[in-house]
Amino acid sequence: MNVIKPDKNTPENNISMTHTKKKKLSVLDRFLTLWIFLAMGVGIGLGYLAPGVTKFIVGLQVGTTSIPIAIGLILMMYPPLAKVKYENMGKHREMEKIFSSKKLLAFSLFQNWIAGPVVMFVLAIIFLHDYPEYMIGVILVGLARCIAMVIVWNELALGNRELAIGLVAFNAVFQVLFYAVYIYIFITLLLNWLGLVEGLNVSISMLEAAKTVFIYLGIPLIAGITTRFTLIRSKGKQWYEDVFIPKISPLTLLALLFTIIVMFSLKGGYIIRLPLEVIRIAIPLTFYFAIMWFATFFIAHKIIGVKDYGETTTLSFTAASNDFELAIAVAVAIFGISSNEAFATVIGPLIEVPVLISLVNVSLKFRERFFNV
Repeated sequence: MNVIKPDKNTPENNISMTHTKKKKLSVLDRFLTLWIFLAMGVGIGLGYLAPGVTKFIVGLQVGTTSIPIAIGLILMMYPPLAKVKYENMGKHREMEKIFSSKKLLAFSLFQNWIAGPVVMFVLAIIFLHDYPEYMIGVILVGLARCIAMVIVWNELALGNRELAIGLVAFNAVFQVLFYAVYIYIFITLLLNWLGLVEGLNVSISMLEAAKTVFIYLGIPLIAGITTRFTLIRSKGKQWYEDVFIPKISPLTLLALLFTIIVMFSLKGGYIIRLPLEVIRIAIPLTFYFAIMWFATFFIAHKIIGVKDYGETTTLSFTAASNDFELAIAVAVAIFGISSNEAFATVIGPLIEVPVLISLVNVSLKFRERFFNV
C-alpha cells in the first residue's frame, strides 16, 4: 500500500510529493496492511496460547480504562496532532478554508449524528434481534462517534488533516452533550417501544462521555499543541517540520500495531473458541462501516460536489468510524465486564481495524480514479 505522509497537507503538496517520495517509503509504510494483519494474528495467538499475558494486561486497568490501550491510542494520535498548523487555524481566513462550505459541515454532522446512529440501529435489529444483548452492544458502538482512530485512518489515506481535527472537535462536543441522550432514546425508548427488549432502562452520565473524550482526544491534543508551539518558538518552524516531525511520524504506525496486538490479545480466546459469535456480531458492523464510508464518499463527491480529495475522504472516514473506547467503557459500566453487551462492543474495534485499513486502500485508489492525482 502506498501510504505517504507528507509534512504539508495541502492537495498540491500531496500531489507533488506522491511521485517524489514513492521510492523512499519505509518497509513499515510499504507493507502496512500486512503488518496490521500480522499484528491481529499475534494478538489472537497471545490471547489463546498465553492466557497469562491476557490476565496481566487486564490487570493494567483503572476503572473501565485499559492503560496499555490508552497509552497506545494516545501515542498513535500524537504525531498527527503535532503536525496540525494550529497557528493558522486561529485565523479567520484559515478557518474559512477549513470549513469552506457550511453545506459540507452540515453534511458531516448529519452523517455522524443522524445517519450513522440510525444505520447501526437498523442493522443491529436486522441481524441481531434474536440476540438482544449483542444487539444492544452493537447499537452502543453506533451511537459513539469517532474522536480518535479516525485521525489515524485519515492520515494514512492522505485526507485533509485540519478538516479532520475540526470535525473531530465538533464530534467531541456533541459526544459529551448527546451520547447519554442517544442511549436513552435508541436503547431505553425505541427498543422497548419496538418490543425487542422488556423493561430495559439504560442510562449513563455526561461525565462518562466527557472522561473518555479527555483521555483519548484531550491528552494527545494538548501534547500536540504544546509541542508545536514550544519547539517552533525555541528551534524554529523549519527545524520542526524538517527534523522533528519526520522523527515522530513512525510512532503513529508503531503505536497502531501495538494497540492492535493488545486489543486482539484481550479477546483472542473468545475469537478461537466462539468464532460463530464473533462472525454474528461482525456482520452488521462490516455492513455499517462499508455503507457509511461509500455512501458518504459518493454523496460528498457526486451530489454535494466536493471536488477536493482530502475533504471527501476526511468526510468519509469521519462518518464511518466509531469511538469504541467510549462504547466499551459504557457497556462495562452498565452491564459488567463479562456481559455479552460488553463483548459485542469489544468486537467493534476488532472488525473496524481490518475494514477501515481496507478502506484506506480503496480511498487511495479512488484518489487516482476520481481526482486524477
